[in-house]
Amino acid sequence: MTPAIEIDSDLMLRVKDGDMQCFENLLERHRTPLVHFLFRMVHNHGVAEELAQEVFLRVYCSRQNYKPSAKFTTWLYRIATNLALNWLRDKRRERMEESLDAVTLLGFRRQVADSAPTVHHDILKREHMDEIKQAIFSLPDRQKAAVLMHKYEEMDYWQIAESMGCSMTTVKALLFRAYTTLRTRLAHIAK
Repeated sequence: MTPAIEIDSDLMLRVKDGDMQCFENLLERHRTPLVHFLFRMVHNHGVAEELAQEVFLRVYCSRQNYKPSAKFTTWLYRIATNLALNWLRDKRRERMEESLDAVTLLGFRRQVADSAPTVHHDILKREHMDEIKQAIFSLPDRQKAAVLMHKYEEMDYWQIAESMGCSMTTVKALLFRAYTTLRTRLAHIAK
């Protein structure tokens, strides 16, 4: 096991034994990336924060059942994915009414070194990013979750499979369909 995996497993085993400081350490280590993942899933910062709290509440409530047979983050993201997919399913009607113009996917702008970008370049880049976000946002929920875990969380196929509770073949099929759809929808940007 890598040191990070061992640290997380060790912390969770200590939480299982009742050590609240270790739980706070896990929360501190994983809260920000988890909120970012959830935000990319649900497109609402407040909801992402609430879902993250629910994820950690479930982790704490399930501490007695924890077994370090898989990565802690795989278990964590499985809980998060299930909560986000449930929220999306339950809120589908409301989400359909929202304007895509009011929704952002990343919640932050990445800093890119550029010698002297022009205003036109910045506007065009922003428009392309918005199109990409909208294309990802419009994917079916399970495809969207797989893409977000693969591209933004940099998870391997087996980690995504464990997080989503499906086989690696299913993950590959979800990603294949998602990337095919995205390539078709965004072909004009690649030109």
